Amino acid sequence: MVELIPITEENFIDAFNLRLAPGQERFVSHPIRSLAQAYVYRNQCQPFGIYAGGRMVGYVMVIYDYDVPEYDIWHMMIDEREQGHGYGREALDRVIDYITTKPFGDSDRVALTCNKDNAIARKLYEKKGFAPTGNADGDEIELVMTV
Repeated sequence: MVELIPITEENFIDAFNLRLAPGQERFVSHPIRSLAQAYVYRNQCQPFGIYAGGRMVGYVMVIYDYDVPEYDIWHMMIDEREQGHGYGREALDRVIDYITTKPFGDSDRVALTCNKDNAIARKLYEKKGFAPTGNADGDEIELVMTV
């Protein structure tokens, strides 16, 4: 079973040690960059380690956009050694569960972006109920769902 554990001073180095498979760097930012963003947006976001069997297997950040308003899922990644075990699917379920508690504000809209060439991630997101909006920014397409 996968669980989300907030990133703290006790586990942030584990997040820094996560690795993407070769070629995936163009799909998602490394947690080092993401944690810098989490610091800047600390009043409206929560970074999580994705844990399975007591070890960090991935990373994800949830941020609340007060301007829209909506919840955004940023930088979700599974370590290259841990891919293919269903951790991403389970983690996405836990993220959606977290968002439904509305920790930062009221919104039923959840958005994320996905590199147009990342077929595996896009298939996962669409299977979970995310739909493309038609909005794009460079190679990134926006997908949304209502919770």
